[in-house]
Amino acid sequence: MNLHCVAILSLSLSAATSLMAQQTPQSLADAEVPSLLAIYKDLHSHPELSTREERSSAIVAKELKAAGCEVTERVGKYEQPGATCFGVVGVMKNGAGPTVLVRSDLDALPVHEETGLPYASTVTSKNNEGKDVPVMHACGHDIHMSTLIGTARTLGKLKDKWHGTIIFIGQPAEEMVGGARAMLKDGLYTRWPKPDYALALHDDAEIETGKIGVTEGYAFANVDSVDVTVHGMGGHGAYPHKTKDPVALAAEIINDWQTIASRENNPLDPVVVTVGSIHGGTKHNIIPDEVKMQLTVRTYKPEVRIRTLAAIDRIAKGCATAAGLPPDKFPDVNVLKGEGVNATYNNPELVKRVTPALKDAIGENNVVRKDPTMGGEDFCEYSLPDTSIPAFMFVVGAVDPVKAAESNKTGTPLPSLHSSKFAPVPEPTIRTGIIGMTSAVLELLKK
Repeated sequence: MNLHCVAILSLSLSAATSLMAQQTPQSLADAEVPSLLAIYKDLHSHPELSTREERSSAIVAKELKAAGCEVTERVGKYEQPGATCFGVVGVMKNGAGPTVLVRSDLDALPVHEETGLPYASTVTSKNNEGKDVPVMHACGHDIHMSTLIGTARTLGKLKDKWHGTIIFIGQPAEEMVGGARAMLKDGLYTRWPKPDYALALHDDAEIETGKIGVTEGYAFANVDSVDVTVHGMGGHGAYPHKTKDPVALAAEIINDWQTIASRENNPLDPVVVTVGSIHGGTKHNIIPDEVKMQLTVRTYKPEVRIRTLAAIDRIAKGCATAAGLPPDKFPDVNVLKGEGVNATYNNPELVKRVTPALKDAIGENNVVRKDPTMGGEDFCEYSLPDTSIPAFMFVVGAVDPVKAAESNKTGTPLPSLHSSKFAPVPEPTIRTGIIGMTSAVLELLKK
């Protein structure tokens, strides 16, 4: 090789080194957003219900492979025999070091979209009961998938800045709960490296784009679904004295349940008991034999959860006793184990470690404190029941700043998550999400 060739090679290596040094999460996110926007609109236009995320999971798997991950599809085992779990695991290795899990969910909701967007969903699908229902990404999981793909691409180009292993997760069935549990049951923490940290993000329907919200400690609630059947002794509506009216009894029970939060619980420990469904009777002049109710119960602390569920049962039976019903006619109170989810707890030390990296990446004033919510998230599963794996889910603003300012000024609520009118502003939301998540991973895996 002559000196001229050596000089050219040296110059090329120098240019390549300079280019790598110039690459940042911000510059790489800017470069990726146009193609990710196309992926986002495709995902938004083709939403899939929980346990049916075949197309969405295939897109995530394909893109993770292209980003340099070793990908395994259809990870997960549901309780119901024969059900396919469309979980995706993508592993990106870069030498020895810690392991970080980064999770996105895949599924959409049975909601009829009313955003008016040119890429709005017109999809209908059969639900688990075999009924045709409209389907919409009304919770932003399409944002999450696009951000996961962008984060994988970005970290794949920044391997000079980190070492260790990243486990990218495409998780099904978050909305109906069960996808995370199914993936863990299928050996997520034995077939692949068990993570030292678990990270996730969620788009936010209240914070303006360009901002990230952080919550230390409890961030999302324990969620329990409870079915209650109130028994009675039916008869003619004109002769109520000859019956034990379960409609009147159900009304009394509902009112008394509200005293759990107001009179039995420490007001500093949040509790929500909501009756979302009540059905009883067939005709105006017939007192029925029973009334069925469905409840959602939200708490944070385990001891408050146990006490609240016990109080629901105790109050229902106490009201039945006061109504003169025998024990064999007491209400049936059934906590649905398969639909419960634990509270999501953001490890305080992990939050304190990652938050400065977020501030450095997007600006100190753009990282804001986010109050805990009584909403539920099965991201908690990755932390395990004993929260022994430090976990942190932050939120990414998805609202047009002008609309957010107007809402703050007028008090008019913005469309919430799960609303038919919820429409995140995709470009800045995805960009901020990529920068935030990439910066968080780099902090945990920095050389």
